[in-house]
Amino acid sequence: MAYTSSTLAPLRHETYRAIWFASLSSNFGGLIQAVGAAWMMTTITASEDMVALVQTSTALPIMLFSLISGALADNYDRRRVMLTAQGTMLIVSALLTVTVLLGWITPWLLLFFTFLIGCGTALNNPSWQASVGDMVPRADLPGAVTLNSMGFNITRSVGPAIGGAIVAAAGAAAAFAVNTLSYLPLIYALSRWRPNTPVSTLPREALASAIFAGLRYVSMSPNLEKVLVRGLIFGIGASSILALLPVVALDLVAGGPLTYGFMLGAFGVGAIGGAVLSARIRQALSSETIIRLAFAGFALSAVIAAVSPSAVLTSAGLLVAGACWVSALSLFNTIVQLSTPRWVVGRALSLYQTVTFGGIAGGSWLWGVAADRYGVADALLMSSVVLLVGIAIGLRFSMPAFASLNLDPLNRFTAPALSLDITPRSGPIVIQVDYEIADDDLAEFMALMGERRRIRIRDGARHWALMRDLENPGLWTESYHTPTWVEYIRHNQRRTQADAENIDRLRALHRGEGLPHVHRMIERQAIPPDSDVFHQAPIDLHH
Repeated sequence: MAYTSSTLAPLRHETYRAIWFASLSSNFGGLIQAVGAAWMMTTITASEDMVALVQTSTALPIMLFSLISGALADNYDRRRVMLTAQGTMLIVSALLTVTVLLGWITPWLLLFFTFLIGCGTALNNPSWQASVGDMVPRADLPGAVTLNSMGFNITRSVGPAIGGAIVAAAGAAAAFAVNTLSYLPLIYALSRWRPNTPVSTLPREALASAIFAGLRYVSMSPNLEKVLVRGLIFGIGASSILALLPVVALDLVAGGPLTYGFMLGAFGVGAIGGAVLSARIRQALSSETIIRLAFAGFALSAVIAAVSPSAVLTSAGLLVAGACWVSALSLFNTIVQLSTPRWVVGRALSLYQTVTFGGIAGGSWLWGVAADRYGVADALLMSSVVLLVGIAIGLRFSMPAFASLNLDPLNRFTAPALSLDITPRSGPIVIQVDYEIADDDLAEFMALMGERRRIRIRDGARHWALMRDLENPGLWTESYHTPTWVEYIRHNQRRTQADAENIDRLRALHRGEGLPHVHRMIERQAIPPDSDVFHQAPIDLHH
């Protein structure tokens, strides 16, 4: 599939365009709120650790709750989930504003409010990211993901500077009030969106089962595992600059809130540049090369921030850091979306965000502790070493190229007519598929069955096994279980167009008449579970 070469191409789609512009308002307010929270913490406590925890408190909920949010995104109306999240953040922001105006704010209460705002972000993000594929065609998906990062960083380029000015002129409460109002345009845009959501004939998955299904899918997808490993390392290493930037502005370059806002603005300008050039960069360089350059560029920026006494020089380094930030995170996000079918994309994105933001949250705390113990400059230098290690890890977990797989539903499966009256919850169900395979085809058959095992388990099968008949060695039987009949139906509906090649090649190797024979059986206990296998008369010990 040819992907669009223009980053701005997704804006031609009306729904995406309306929500994207409304998101600018929300992101703008969020960044102003972040500046107000970070700077307020520096005024109510002298601990660098507490300052760094402001970013941790925002990122931690994404790590803790994104898996649940991903399951909700895949099983509920994503528009309603986003409206709930945006409404929650509006209320929390309003309460934070009132608390500051009344003079009740404390360091831990400030962290509590930022944590709640992070919870709203955790609920919103998987549904928003997964909805992008519902708003634009697949060819525009890489551009839309990059455009999302670009939109955030457009606001980052001016929002922090304006936020610093608002804090300097009117105090942190004014910044929190602006953030409260910024949610309204996005809530309005979402309320007008009417997505064309396919109607499922199956009951909604239970929350725990849906989470487990997402974890299972990612664990059986090598491309996604590589993204998770690199995203975690990048999050840990790259979190140092944003977490410690208030202290860098205050101590290393002897600035104030305006300097801090200016530095964050430089980071945002760099991110915009990286987003604008991302489509051309993807055409010229491999995914792994882009990621290595992002790690190296961020490491360089951390070194500059550590040794520079000049706000101008540090800001120049932050331009590079911003470009590397958006290049890496948008590429990670795009690979996850292109490597995942729609039925599980919310959960895959949530797991990616859990790992990456877990790295950011843990890294923010780690570098805050390091700054308290060794100084801000040494903490930044340590983080640059972690980023260089991330480059070396690429030798083992090299980033995949953009997937060109067709992950649309295969839609070949039709539920069979059953002679036994069962309910959707009846089970366990045992499936056996018989193949007759010639000796000359065994090597290819075994290779295909290895891939079949991964596909089956990825889509929900349990206890997969491949058996060979001892009396008729040409007969091979594939066996697996599903817990219920409805899970068997769900398992088959998860097949994608990309899986068709494996299915068709296995059928081509089958030497029997017609298609491989499928046995669908329900498992039953011949003896009640609470009974002994052998029943015998009691023994009289008195004789």
